[in-house]
Amino acid sequence: MLLTITCEGADTPEIGFLLHKNPDRAQQFELGFGKAYVFYPEVSNERTTAALLLDIDPIDLARGKPGSRDGGLFDYVNDRPYAASSFLSTAIARVFHSALIGKCESRPELAQTPLDLTARVYSLNDGGSELLAEEIFEPLGYTVSAERKMLDERFPEWGVSPYIDLTLKGRIRLCDLLRHLYVLIPAFDKKKHYYISDEEIEKLLRYGEGWLKDHPLRNRIVSRYLYVKKSLARRAIERLLENELPDDEAETAVSVKKESLNEKRLNAVKTAVLNSGAASVLDLGCGEGKLTAMLLNEPQIKKLNACDVSVSTLERAADRLHYDKMRPALREKLTLMQGSVTYRDKRFEGFDCICMVEVIEHIDPARLTAAERTVFKYAAPQTVIITTPNREYNTNYKNLEENSLRHYDHRFEWTRGEFRAWIKGKNTISSLRSYVNNLIMFQAYRDSFLRLFQGNGQRQRK
Repeated sequence: MLLTITCEGADTPEIGFLLHKNPDRAQQFELGFGKAYVFYPEVSNERTTAALLLDIDPIDLARGKPGSRDGGLFDYVNDRPYAASSFLSTAIARVFHSALIGKCESRPELAQTPLDLTARVYSLNDGGSELLAEEIFEPLGYTVSAERKMLDERFPEWGVSPYIDLTLKGRIRLCDLLRHLYVLIPAFDKKKHYYISDEEIEKLLRYGEGWLKDHPLRNRIVSRYLYVKKSLARRAIERLLENELPDDEAETAVSVKKESLNEKRLNAVKTAVLNSGAASVLDLGCGEGKLTAMLLNEPQIKKLNACDVSVSTLERAADRLHYDKMRPALREKLTLMQGSVTYRDKRFEGFDCICMVEVIEHIDPARLTAAERTVFKYAAPQTVIITTPNREYNTNYKNLEENSLRHYDHRFEWTRGEFRAWIKGKNTISSLRSYVNNLIMFQAYRDSFLRLFQGNGQRQRK
């Protein structure tokens, strides 16, 4: 991953004093996750560019360091060595620490002087949003431009990349530029490579001082920066509001919490699970374990398995659930496991209910039939609960372009009619018929089920 900062004007090589890095030689820094290199591709009195190049070993990310007990942080196939992320923010703090805090003993007046600076951040993940970069950086006084490429010019149907090469240009102090990048790069990417603790609030307030509180997208930035810890995000917003509103107004602002669409969805799924009478549940495609956490303490649920294809996601789920500190009764009830819905897995069988919350839209359409067989033919629970984004609802997202998807990893988004057609479609019903036909020893049950399917053409099974 690469960050460049260009200074234009007079005596531009003096930016080396602010960065505490000599323009005449390249330097290397050892970091816990790789190596950082600082060098100057161009140096002149009128224009000087400093570059921070971060080299991360993708094998270390997946396997972990030698002797590590916990293994790697990310899957083998990932974008972490290349996309601008919290790794780059950490490198900025380590390599340019003095510049970040505005300290320069040899040129103290220069550290407080606005300069004509241009920063380029390569491969920044904005999720495909055309307006996010402008909405976040323009209020800070930057001229913003972003270059986005096709995923593959040979396959235009794949669409555009969720990554941009971002250019910011403005007259600003170097320390302010670095603070903006330090906070906002992870707010774009949202995936941090380290454990998120209360210390993150202090870091956010320290480097957001003077600009974050008055930013029109303040709450959104805080929520994205602390993406995996919503409780910390609320506390951070509360701290920011303390000095902005009278005490009674601040208390009201942070105490009234609007229920999000995701929370409504999960509450509806939880209610459906309990109403089905299920005592054993498989959360298939559990993500970071939000639904699992809601079901775990329900006395009705005696067995709860949470499965996801991503090992790193399961690690975050274990952290969210405090699995290592869980009391024995709950830990005995819960099982975390890695697996895929597109492959038959004996561990999926024997559950009363299978939940697939916002999962199928991540499956290639050609693989949906395999997922159907896995769930309906082989696992065959009494109840299956599936949710998927409703494309008709997308008009409520002001920043979502027409015919675009909510998330870059979505393979499709259906209307309610398309979802209904899939549920009643031939593939699902044929899979169920095939499953029933295989129960030869239960002839009476087989005939009863076939009559249900062939009678009025409506699926009677939950």
